[in-house]
Amino acid sequence: MMTTKQYDYVIVGAGLFGATFAYQARKAGKKCLVIDKRAHIGGNIYCKDVDGINVHYYGAHIFHTNDRSIWNFVNSFVEFNRYTNSPLANHEGKLYNLPFNMNTFYQLWGVTTPEEAQARIQQQIAELNITEPRNLEEQALKLVGTDIYEKLIKGYTEKQWGRKATELPAFIIKRLPVRFTYDNNYFNDKYQGIPVGGFNKLSEGLLEGIEVRLDTDFFGDPEYFRGLGEKLVYTGALDEYYNYRFGALEYRSLRFEHKHLEIENYQGNAVVNYTEAHIPYTRIIEHKHFEFGTQKHTVITYEYPATWEKGMEPYYPLNDEMNNKRFKQYSNLAEEEENVIFGGRLAEYRYYDMHQVIGSALVKARDELQLPRLENRA
Repeated sequence: MMTTKQYDYVIVGAGLFGATFAYQARKAGKKCLVIDKRAHIGGNIYCKDVDGINVHYYGAHIFHTNDRSIWNFVNSFVEFNRYTNSPLANHEGKLYNLPFNMNTFYQLWGVTTPEEAQARIQQQIAELNITEPRNLEEQALKLVGTDIYEKLIKGYTEKQWGRKATELPAFIIKRLPVRFTYDNNYFNDKYQGIPVGGFNKLSEGLLEGIEVRLDTDFFGDPEYFRGLGEKLVYTGALDEYYNYRFGALEYRSLRFEHKHLEIENYQGNAVVNYTEAHIPYTRIIEHKHFEFGTQKHTVITYEYPATWEKGMEPYYPLNDEMNNKRFKQYSNLAEEEENVIFGGRLAEYRYYDMHQVIGSALVKARDELQLPRLENRA
């Protein structure tokens, strides 16, 4: 029977998963339509040009991966710079290097050798005598001791999750990376950087030659959009797809306050965390430093954690027992769907780094389109 469908794939969401899948499908000769309810492509990696500075509009995004094939893939669309993520923590006006390393330990205690730093941490852990951590606070104390926890973890974590550390489950912090070298590079990954000209260059490259409709909500007329394509690729929230049949999955959200300042350099670093509980924001981002900007002005963003409610942007899934059980109910329904491909952080209800989203989309596209595996994995 002849098909009357206009597209091979209707893709809901112009973020990294949807754009990567669409790119692979177009390359395989398929016709795609990408729709997104926002006024721009790129999802949360979208950059807004504010007076010549690429502002990471939905929070700081730094690309990093150990997978050479994914690094080569993204660099085929846009050149990446040599930005290295080296955030600072501000506690009571004093600055500490992150991740926890010999610079941090010198700033905390004046120690200069790994042996001295290890002895200080182990002494604090021994004094606490915590055998079975009952909550996040005890888990963190058992891993790094009192000083690091009190100054650099406690307040930040409580702001981020909106709950006391003693009320959070221990499993949230499985480990805390501690380095006994003078190394402020936050990521251990081999490849790291920011696209030259901003992340929009990557999104535009992925979606080049593909029909995109913005300000278009799938749920405005789901049957219409399903009817346009042979298959649907859905990257939105899975509970919303099923009209919250089993209840809403819970998230933490964020609120951003962007400011243009008529000074050349506000804080000297792209990311500064504020670790005290009474300071309402978790960090300040100064965007020009991501691309080594030399503008005479700057743009900073205050990042405030927020309790998520329906209609707000979901950022961090609350993967506790109740929510994971609820997600399993939804994913069981999704597995029974014909001609629908689910993917991305919202559809899979998990926290993804950018390289993981791309990797997941490449695997699903490869399986769907019977494409060869990317070479040069390392």
